[in-house]
Amino acid sequence: MMQNIKYWLSEHPTVVNFRWNNAQSWGSTWSFLFAAISTYVLAATFLHVFLNLVLPRNRRIPLGPIPAIHSLAITLISVVTFVGILLSTAAEIRETSWSWRRTHTTAFQWLLCFPLGTRPSGRVFFWSYVFYLSRFLHLLRTFFSILKYRKLTFFQLFNQSMLICMSFLWLEFSQSFQVVAILLTTLLYSVVYGYRFWTAIGLPSACFPFVVNCQVVLLVCNLICHFGVLLLHVLKGGCNGIGAWTFNSVLNAVILLLFMNFYVKMYLRNKKIGDASSASEQSNGGQMNLKDKDS
Repeated sequence: MMQNIKYWLSEHPTVVNFRWNNAQSWGSTWSFLFAAISTYVLAATFLHVFLNLVLPRNRRIPLGPIPAIHSLAITLISVVTFVGILLSTAAEIRETSWSWRRTHTTAFQWLLCFPLGTRPSGRVFFWSYVFYLSRFLHLLRTFFSILKYRKLTFFQLFNQSMLICMSFLWLEFSQSFQVVAILLTTLLYSVVYGYRFWTAIGLPSACFPFVVNCQVVLLVCNLICHFGVLLLHVLKGGCNGIGAWTFNSVLNAVILLLFMNFYVKMYLRNKKIGDASSASEQSNGGQMNLKDKDS
């Protein structure tokens, strides 16, 4: 069983012989990237405005089991991608580690810092391509939010658009750090979307903001790894795709700031609700004590 999994996820000719180029890889052109992001932003904005014009603001559109099926699909894709890139990384390290001896490079350093001249081909980049394609499936959550909650925010549009852009840059410039980023992200998506599927089918939810806390953990881990890439770039004489990594780092910093702003607002809002609830309970308790004294 394990041998079959290894073969299909890391030794199959489609995986081993993968090449990122315009002839063989769908969605590999800059024109496609810009067209896809523009279409997504325009379609989401149009749908939001259209529904606000034809329906009351508090009118929600039921989606039935569609969000649950979507969450289950992303969970399965994330699990397969995580296992695939983990097995592929192990195979790449096993087959190419001999060439690192003259530069005194370790497997951990390779994970964060690709050698200069690395081309987007082979096992690892196949799963990076799968991850890039899966980002388009994530866009559906924006439309679910518009239909079900009648809500569309700048953060949603910016976050989803930039994540697609970053995934494209990983492949286009053979960017360092992408292996660790994909491992961390697909592991988190497996947990988060599994949890969303769990709650979507009516099972009990956590007593704390589970999804938000997982996203904070991912952002912090990415931030730490970015410092590791910068350190290796300075000490080892350069990492491949460092220009794309710099752009990626700026986008990550912007997303982190926007997300922390959202997180703080959510915390303050929940705190106000909790304080109001406590005050109401104390008031009700005081009234009951007065009634007891009167009686």
